[in-house]
Amino acid sequence: MANQNKVEIPKPKEIKAYLDQYVIGQDRAKKMLSVAVYNHYKRILHNVVDPVDDGVELEKSNILLVGPTGTGKTLLARTIAKMLMVPFAIVDATVLTEAGYVGEDVESLLVRLLQDADYNQAEAEMGIVFIDEIDKISRKSDNPSITRDVSGEGVQQGLLKLLEGSVVNVPPAGGRKHPEQEFIHFNTENVLFICGGAFEGIDRIIAQRMNTRVIGFGSEDRQKIDDDKLLQYVEAQDLRKYGLIPEIIGRLPVIMSLDNLDRKALKRILTEPRNAILRQYEKMFELDGIKLEIEPEVLDIIVDTAIKEKLGARGLRSICERIMNDAMYDAPSSRRKTFQLTADYAKEKLGA
Repeated sequence: MANQNKVEIPKPKEIKAYLDQYVIGQDRAKKMLSVAVYNHYKRILHNVVDPVDDGVELEKSNILLVGPTGTGKTLLARTIAKMLMVPFAIVDATVLTEAGYVGEDVESLLVRLLQDADYNQAEAEMGIVFIDEIDKISRKSDNPSITRDVSGEGVQQGLLKLLEGSVVNVPPAGGRKHPEQEFIHFNTENVLFICGGAFEGIDRIIAQRMNTRVIGFGSEDRQKIDDDKLLQYVEAQDLRKYGLIPEIIGRLPVIMSLDNLDRKALKRILTEPRNAILRQYEKMFELDGIKLEIEPEVLDIIVDTAIKEKLGARGLRSICERIMNDAMYDAPSSRRKTFQLTADYAKEKLGA
């Protein structure tokens, strides 16, 4: 993907097959993401690399991922970028503020993209930016703000300029600390923005809308609504009620939801992906010349703890750390060739 004169776009099925190797579950989201990414780079091929003057200019489709913490939003974006071998930057929206205030300017996220591309601007301008915690910059009410909302609505207005595709002045060293430096004129037209957020509480907004919709004629549709997976019904109007400005929503036309991971999925995450968590621990012990053997019951203990603490897949690693820490402390000094991780040992370390 890196050379825009010779672009080979993987097909949606190939993209999903690659995602399947690293991301467990979320099949619906993976399919939608595969199509959106394929269409984005197909658009670049049409508009930039091999333009055909037929009067049809394909517009950019940025992506919004809605889902609880630990469901794989960041992992999906990172895996896509890895597959396409394009520059990739992750930015936390909560550190962004309006220009002139303490915090990072919105343009700073493009500096990270340039850094990942080793300041090759042509490559950076075809990269992917993942903006996490986008829900944290929602405005505090459904009414437009008449006062300063330094890290909310103002940041959304700043992001809008990047999302819609325009030439932005970017300080190469990133920030206002070097006012004498020359700006880089960065065109965001072909940068794919993937935004992610937990949108905690939006399920109540969705439920309210779904209930009112089914009153009267067609009320039999009520049975078809899955109350446990309300996020799959998320629409633009729910996001507006939550606090995203309509212009931002308009620039994020591909909206997809991620489901909470169930027990079976969490268990698979521990062992199945190419870089599965337990495989990583096996490798770490192996580097010290020790074979790590794990009792099957340990997996159940780890998953049960993650569900109890409501941490999703992200919590699996911290739980494993708590179990393995003492063993990894002793391992380099030990002469043993195997370490047996038993259910009793795991329970003891977790204080269960």
